[in-house]
Amino acid sequence: MTLAEQNTPVAQNKTAVVTGASTGIGEATVKALVSTGWKVFAVARRAERLGALAAGTGAIPFPADITNDDDVAALLAAVTQAGGADTLINIAGGARGADTIANADTEDWDWMYQVNVLGTMKITRAFLPMLRAHGEGTVLNLTSTAGLSAYEGGAGYNAAKFAQHAMTNALRLEEVGNNVRVIEVAPGLVQTEEFALNRLGDKDAAAKVYAGVDKPLTAEDVAGVVAYSVSLPHHINLDQIVVRPVAQAANHKLIRKEG
Repeated sequence: MTLAEQNTPVAQNKTAVVTGASTGIGEATVKALVSTGWKVFAVARRAERLGALAAGTGAIPFPADITNDDDVAALLAAVTQAGGADTLINIAGGARGADTIANADTEDWDWMYQVNVLGTMKITRAFLPMLRAHGEGTVLNLTSTAGLSAYEGGAGYNAAKFAQHAMTNALRLEEVGNNVRVIEVAPGLVQTEEFALNRLGDKDAAAKVYAGVDKPLTAEDVAGVVAYSVSLPHHINLDQIVVRPVAQAANHKLIRKEG
């Protein structure tokens, strides 16, 4: 039984839009929310994977690129026509490359900023009027501990996640008068199907990220935290949740077992 199934209240007439839903934490978040009674719009670029997720959960699939203005407008129109949503969960994001600044790849940096920062901004900007009108809206941004502490070889991802972290804090200040709750979940080391592989582009290199680590977090672990935080009574705001495996005391302090 997952954390969400154990501790998350059963939702009543709750509707969420979840981005990054085709894999990893986004996919697991859709499953966690649906299992506790939420209506969920699952958003990602890969239509086939969304179709499989919808068939297995009953979520509503919506293929879209959150960095594309037309796609975001179409998503907003579809959600509005279907009765609206009270919760926006921004999971979409990612890392590319592990180069030093001296060897930085401009395309990697541009992609990370577009997806993590501008994509989050565009979809949040689009849905804020709906969340305000609801009266008890929620925005949850999945950032990263990479947005709280820099590390060598992480500058591009650090920069994007620091920006997303700052944007989340600013949003909370700007929207408190509209009773919009703003939550940040910042995971540390999470072993998912694609994150390290997409970042490093090599299966062996990706495997080394988790080698010897006792019980890194799973997508389901983080999804349970996300589902719990958005399912609490609306007057409870978990401003920032940092979640790491016990083996990771800090970004630079990770215990690996030999052998």
